Amino acid sequence: MVKNEDLELELLLLAVYRLSGYDFRNYMRSSIMRRTTARMNAEKLSSITSLTEKIIHDERVLNDILKDFSINVTEMFRDPTFFKAVREEVIPLLRGLPEIRIWHAGCSTGEEAYSMAILIEEEGLSDRTKIYATDMNESVLVMAESGIMPLRKMQAYTKNYIMAGGNKSFSEYYDADSEVARLKPSLKKNIVFAQHNLVTDGSFNEFHLIICRNVLIYFNLDLQRQVFQLFDESLSHRGFLGLGTKETARPELGFLEAFNTREKLYRKK
Repeated sequence: MVKNEDLELELLLLAVYRLSGYDFRNYMRSSIMRRTTARMNAEKLSSITSLTEKIIHDERVLNDILKDFSINVTEMFRDPTFFKAVREEVIPLLRGLPEIRIWHAGCSTGEEAYSMAILIEEEGLSDRTKIYATDMNESVLVMAESGIMPLRKMQAYTKNYIMAGGNKSFSEYYDADSEVARLKPSLKKNIVFAQHNLVTDGSFNEFHLIICRNVLIYFNLDLQRQVFQLFDESLSHRGFLGLGTKETARPELGFLEAFNTREKLYRKK
């Protein structure tokens, strides 16, 4: 028997989908419920049904809950050993290609895409590499395109950069004032930021490397299979897929083989 709260949540997610086109119905319920409860508390509402009514009649609340449901946790050179493995193990196998296409799926505010742009520049491949950075959330894409980041984060990012095998001074890649760091415009020349929803949109190119880290953990198994199918359609012959530290390419998928198990790097068979 369906609990009242489960039914309320289903109706909320249906309303969000009908009103916005964003489909969160196959996201992990535990994560969605936490974010829903936080939004109820922020709006001083006592039930999910009240929140559903509110998003129907108040566009501001609908936009807020879309932001709540979007996953926007990121940093430059996040998990530095992953980027070091890409630099030392993946890039040498892509170096001979006339053009290299990389897709950062679920790029959030762009930190990992800019990290890749730095890595590619240092490997001397900027002139023939295109990085596609996509996210379902338009507001985070605006932030990503700005290339502006809090100055207070640069110390941690510098440490990540060094651990990831960076071979220059990280401060060369940004200009700073008292509060913010502005990434050098040259880093943007190879990046295309665009809206793309992994849940509802299809393949749009063939890629030699797809990076989708710490996104799939928020999807249920059916939705994960759907996204892996999208990656299968989007990966070039012997292309690479990089996942997050808590994510694994399920063996029954068939089209991937382990490349660097520790760093969750896979290669298309």
